[in-house]
Formats: sequence, structure tokens, C-alpha cells
Amino acid sequence: MAEKFDVIVIGAGPGGYVAAIRAAQLGLKTACIDLFTGKDGKPAPGGTCLNVGCIPSKALLDSSKYFYQLQHDYSAHGISVQNASMDVPLMIARKDDIVKKLTGGVGQLFKGNKITYYQGKGKLKAGRQVEVTPVDGSEPLALDADNIILASGSIPIQIPNVEFDGEYIVDNVGALDFASVPASFGVIGAGVVGLELGSVWNRLGAEVILLEALPDFLPIADKDVSKQAAREFKKQGLDIRLGTLVKSAQVKDGQVTVSVEDKNGESQLTFDILLVSVGRKPFTDGLLSDDSGVQLTEQGQIQVDEKSRTTAAGVWAVGDCVRGPMLAHKASEEGIAVAELIAGKPAHIHFDTVPWVIYTDPEIAWVGKTEQELQAAGVEYNVGSFPFAANGRALAGGHGTGLVKMLADAETDEILGVHILGTNASELISECVVAMEFQGSSEDLASMIHAHPTLSEAVHEAALHVDKRAVHRGN
Repeated sequence: MAEKFDVIVIGAGPGGYVAAIRAAQLGLKTACIDLFTGKDGKPAPGGTCLNVGCIPSKALLDSSKYFYQLQHDYSAHGISVQNASMDVPLMIARKDDIVKKLTGGVGQLFKGNKITYYQGKGKLKAGRQVEVTPVDGSEPLALDADNIILASGSIPIQIPNVEFDGEYIVDNVGALDFASVPASFGVIGAGVVGLELGSVWNRLGAEVILLEALPDFLPIADKDVSKQAAREFKKQGLDIRLGTLVKSAQVKDGQVTVSVEDKNGESQLTFDILLVSVGRKPFTDGLLSDDSGVQLTEQGQIQVDEKSRTTAAGVWAVGDCVRGPMLAHKASEEGIAVAELIAGKPAHIHFDTVPWVIYTDPEIAWVGKTEQELQAAGVEYNVGSFPFAANGRALAGGHGTGLVKMLADAETDEILGVHILGTNASELISECVVAMEFQGSSEDLASMIHAHPTLSEAVHEAALHVDKRAVHRGN
């Protein structure tokens, strides 16, 4: 007889494990199923984000940033270092240790909240029945629940004629575990993953070429931010080639030969390692039986309504496998909302204020609409901006690159979008998210006292500049 739960969560990524914990906090008997196994062979709840995504990539970004600054920036502070070197295996080991601590922490949270954890593959069947196939090869288990939350996440997209081999042609997982710095590193895709991992190995000495099929750089970001960012990345040595379509890639004699097509025709490039980072797709393989009642969209996403309910009664879905941006924090908030809805509490997700961050150096962060989106929609707006080059704290720290740009409704002054290129942009954007959640205006931020000297003063000055009242820049 199947064991009965109030809630079963399939997937223990940022959407799944958070949903499970919140459901348990609300007094619901909860189980969570996940496949991830750590390098030590033990269960590793946390999904792509904790195991092979957000967290390990940030660990490597920080390590490589310090090494780069040691060589290029510290001399301006009077700090002289000779013959600096990077121990790549030690850097990777540090990253692995951080991952182990965090996934272990999720495991402890499960125990503390009395969540039953199954390491295996979960499959939803008719009538909210779940079959678990354990990773250890033991007999499948049958579970039953009043509510199911699908949080199966996403996987990297493969492209035709470029096959992953895990050694020479890799996805984001492989690019986190190099034993040494490749002399030449090719990256297909100049999006978030490509820029971040390209930056890591570029800072450590690899020659990095990013091959981007689109004609524009970071079209998802505001045009002023992406334009400045492209200039800065070029200075750092990243070779970003736009309008370049990859036709095929082949491995021969320990090298990857890539055939590309651009405005000049077809040509070939050779790399030690090639990273494919052209986006991700929902991971639903083996997740649903034919009679589960859950429908998929044409894009392969699990179909849900505004409250994350699927087409099957009592079945919900959150995170990368549903509509909306594939962001860990978006998944977590959806997971919390669904757990609270199941418990009969009110909950809502405001997708208009989900922040985006690219953890390059300088960082790129934004929330709300871009200027090009407002123009396309015919919305009248005012613009304010402030460069970090005029911010005292930024200059004192050697971080004068970038700007804060604010967009506000021309009639109501409500903030419609904020875009930041600069150091700690990932932290600075939160103030803007809060303001937008409360339907704040640029005047609201302009009226608030910001500590001096801080980077956040750039946000204050950008808000003042919307009304052409910025003090520390020309209007």
C-alpha cells in the first residue's frame, strides 16, 4: 500500500526544497524526491542551483576575480605582488566544499522539518500517485498525496552537430570542473552562463572567444547597460563575436574544431575546450505518465495558471519547468506561494518585480522594463541615470565603471524599471525591487536619505536625475 502524504514535491532545487520546507512548516506531512548525488556519493538536495549552477559558479567567479585583481588592479592601491599563481585544483576543491556545505544544509533542514526525503526519480501517475525509482537500484516505491508539486527544473539545450562529451565539449557542469586552465576556450552563447563562465577562465589566463548567433549583445538587458558592458568585457579580453552561427563541432587529437558562419562566410576555429551555453529547457523526461492529467505547452513547459496550478486537480508546478524566467529566486517564491495556497492561505507572485543578475565584474542587474520595451509599448516615461565614476565610494574602491539607470512613468512617476551596471549591482537592485513592490515613485527614492559614502547613493542620484535634480552630475 502506498504511503500517504499531504504534499509530495518532485525536485529539490530552489523551488522544490523551499516548497517542501514551507509546506512542513505549515503542518503538512511532506515528502521530497530528488536525483542529485554529490561527488562524495551522498544525496545532494539543492538542484542545479546549489550543485552545478548558481553557487559553484559564484565561488569560481570570486576566486578568479581576486586573482585577476591581484594582477591588474592592486598595484593602484600600492600593493605589489610578484609571480602570482593559481592552484586550479585547490580552487575547484574550495568550490566543492561550499557546495557540500550548502546541500548538506538543505538535508539538515529536511530533517529538522520532518520531511521524508527520497533519493531517486519521481514519476507522477494518475490520481496523484507517485512512483519513486531509487538511485541505488532498489525496488520502486509507491507514494500517494493530496497535493503534488512538480519542481523538476531544467537542463542545458543541445544544438545540432555539437555533441557533449563531458571532456572537450561541455555544458555548464563540465565548465565548473577543469583540472587546469585551457589555453583556448570557446563558448557558444554570450548570455548569462556564457559570460560568467567565460569570465572565470578568461581571468585565469585562457583565451576566450564567445560565439553569439544574435546580432545584438545581451538584448534582454537595457540598451545603455548592454552597450557599456560590451565595452568593458572587451577591455577585459573577452572576444565576443556577434552574428556568428555555429554549424558543427568535432573533436580530433585533443582539440575541438568549430565550423562557424558569419557575415564573412564560413570558417573554422580551434579550441582546447568548447562550452555550449545556448540556454536551458524544462526537464520533464520521465516525469509524467500518459494518464497523469498534466499537459505541456508547445514550448515543453508544464502548463499552469496564474496560481501555478496544472491541468490535473491537486497538482502544481513551479520553477524552471513552467512559464516565466528560469531564475532560482523566482522558483523559490513560487514554491512558497504554492505551499501556502495548499494550506489555505492567500499567496501571490508578482512577476513584474523579479530581479535579474549577471555576476560578471562589473555585475549587471535589473528589475522591471527596459527602455526598449517601454518604447515598443508606447509608454511615456522619464529617464534618470548616474555614473559610478561620480560616486565617491566607487572611486575609493576602484570601481568607477558603470551606471544606475531609472525609468519612471511620465505621468505618475511610478518606477517602471531600474538597470545597474557596476560593482555590487546584485545587492543594489534590491532597494529598487522593494520600491517597485510598493508601487514607489522616483520621488520616493529621491526623498530617502542614503548613507554617505555608499554605492547606493548612485541609486539616489539616478532617482533625482529623473526630475533633473541630480546634485553630483550635470543635468
